[in-house]
This record gives sequence, structure tokens and C-alpha cells, in this order.
Amino acid sequence: MKAKINTLRMSLSIALGMAMIMTSGCSLTQASPDKSQVAQNTGAPTTPAAKQNIKQSVVVEGLERPWSIAWLPDGAMLITERPGRLRVVRNGVLEPTPVTGLPEVFAVNQGGLMDVSVHPRFAENGFIYLTYSHGTNDANRTRMARAVFDGKSLKDVKVVFEVNKAKSGGQHFGSRITWLPDNTMLLAIGDGGNPPLQLEGELIRKQAQNRNSHLGKILRLNDDGSIPKDNPFVNTGNANPAVWSYGHRNIQGLTFDAGNKRVWSTEHGARGGDELNLVEAGKNYGWPIVTYSREYSGGEITKERSRPGMVDPKTYWTPSPAPSGLAFYSNNRVPDWQGDLFSGELIGQGVRHIELDAKGNVTNQNVIDIGQRVRDVRTGPDGLLYVLTDEQDGRLIRLEPAS
Repeated sequence: MKAKINTLRMSLSIALGMAMIMTSGCSLTQASPDKSQVAQNTGAPTTPAAKQNIKQSVVVEGLERPWSIAWLPDGAMLITERPGRLRVVRNGVLEPTPVTGLPEVFAVNQGGLMDVSVHPRFAENGFIYLTYSHGTNDANRTRMARAVFDGKSLKDVKVVFEVNKAKSGGQHFGSRITWLPDNTMLLAIGDGGNPPLQLEGELIRKQAQNRNSHLGKILRLNDDGSIPKDNPFVNTGNANPAVWSYGHRNIQGLTFDAGNKRVWSTEHGARGGDELNLVEAGKNYGWPIVTYSREYSGGEITKERSRPGMVDPKTYWTPSPAPSGLAFYSNNRVPDWQGDLFSGELIGQGVRHIELDAKGNVTNQNVIDIGQRVRDVRTGPDGLLYVLTDEQDGRLIRLEPAS
């Protein structure tokens, strides 16, 4: 009888955890972590949030679950709303009518309209890119569409990429875009979801180690969705040529440091073990073979935290702050921020300021308290930071030093 009761308790615990995951849109719904006591593997100190001296200005309100920001050359902002709308902000005012011509979006749980990115040569070609989930609950995948934006509507919408394996459920789509100097793009794709979700007879998260699969990867693509000839696995058997790096769980932040030619990412663990990674072509980042994360039920995913041939994170966070959008700061407007990373936090409800040394090691961290789930962080053309809050009545907030 006791065994049956314990089994029932475990089943209820797992079911409750899964329900929380499905509705949270992040790695785990839990109490916000003490921002000065987050465990990490760097030994870098964390400055308490109370010591921050940051001015916060609300630019726009009334956004429904905003996900991403991008700027046009004329200074207007494009903002995605996860239910499937693209909004325009001009001169600090949200235009009342959403952009027309968007593709159909599967907006369930963590799925919907996600990243928006502007082509580096937008002034010449008018191209913008959107990532979104497409399909049904039984068969869905992340897609990327390219379109010409004329200021009010999308024209010539074309799907230039889609994940090569359909999955079920509404978890772990990714997806962030960042551009490299050669005008190729990196596209982050999630591993597909949590146990008990399976694909091809095994837990779907194992797709992160399958180099034939797009799931759990960073991909490198040309601007038309084709595959660059110098990708790391182009001439490797049993590997998809689009794969640039692998062994990722669910990347929610991706940014490029042009000065040092470095790619940075943040990704969700399950229960703790969220990571900051310095990502390089062809490398394996371990998930789910090595991780500091634990199962939502509390047990170990693996006993391994590191393994030769797999890249360790630059830092990790337990409990989970659920890192989101990531910005590398390289503007002269705020000299104290130069060369630092800023990571949004969903559970942590703030923006984590991560200081780096010349080698890319974390030397200090502090958290700017926002008080709402933060989905994206970007550097604006004015050299200030802009934040989107993932709320039903979401905000666009500008951050700058108070003095």
C-alpha cells in the first residue's frame, strides 16, 4: 500500500510540474530566486540589485506577450506579440493597427510569433525575418519566414527555413536570430520539449545530440535560407549541413560581439542549471549528457557535469532565473557598460548585468529589478537598453544610468 501511495504521489508531482511548465513559457515556474545568492560555477561575485542606479522609463504599454524588438533604419521599432501580431512603434508611439500579411502562427503554450530581425542591408532590399511555430498540437515545428516590409504590411512572404523534424506539444521552439559580419545568420532552435515527450522512440531532448536533427541546435544559414558552404558539418556524414553547434536545450538569448568576433547564448535548464555559453562553430555543449540541471520531479538528469569534447558553460545559475533575450553592449553612450552582457530573466523578473574580462570570463554580475517577466533585451540606436516584459499587458521599457 505504501509503495502505491508513493508512486501516486510521484505521479502527481510530475504531472503538476509538467502543467506548470506548459503554462509558464519558461524553464520552471517557481519563486523568484534571491538575486544575490544564485549559485554559479565562476566564483564571480554578484552585486545585490538594491545597489543599482538605473533609471527606468516606460516607452510603450498595452503589448500582449511581446517577444522581440528590432529597429528599422529610420528609428522605428518592430515588436512581435506571441499570439501572432507584429507591431510598429514610431517616435515612441505604438501604432494602433498591427502589420498585415503575417503567416499563420501556431500560438499555444510557449509557441507563437517569436523573433523579428532586420536584414543588415534592409535599406536596399526591405527584408525582415520572423520566427514562429507552425502546425498543430500533434505535429508542429519552428519556421522562419522572410518578407518585404513596406511600412504597414508584409509582401512576398516566403518560408525560407523550417525544422526538419515535426514534434508534438507546445514546448521548446527556440528561437533567436543573430547576424554575422558575412551576412549569414545564426538561428537557435530548442530541443523540442521535456519528458515524457518522445520522438522516434526516445525522449525528444536526446535530439540535441543527433546532428541530423535541427532540434537543440544553433544553425547557420544564408539570408535566403540556403546553407553556407563553409558550415562545420557540410562534409561530415550523418550530420545536417545547417548545424553550426549542438547539445543545446532551449536557447532564449543569442547575440554577437563584433569586436571580439564572439557568439554568446543563454539557455534554459530544467530545474536550475540555466547556462551562459560562449558558442563556437562545430562544438558540442553537452545537453542532455552533461548538465547542472535536474528533472522537474527533482531527480538527476545525469551524474555528469563536464566531459572531454563538450564545452562547459561560462557560468550557470541555480535556482533558475530563466534567462531570455541577450544583448552584448558595444556602444560609447554608457562607458561603464562597454563589453558587458545584459540578459533578461523571466522568473527572476529583471535584467542581469554580466561583466566580462578580455578572455570572456564572468567577473561580476548584478540584477536590475524590473518587477515583471523580461522576455527581450536589446541595445537601441541611441545606445540605451530596451526591455520587453512578457505580460498580458506588456511594456517596452528604456534603461539608462540615473546620473
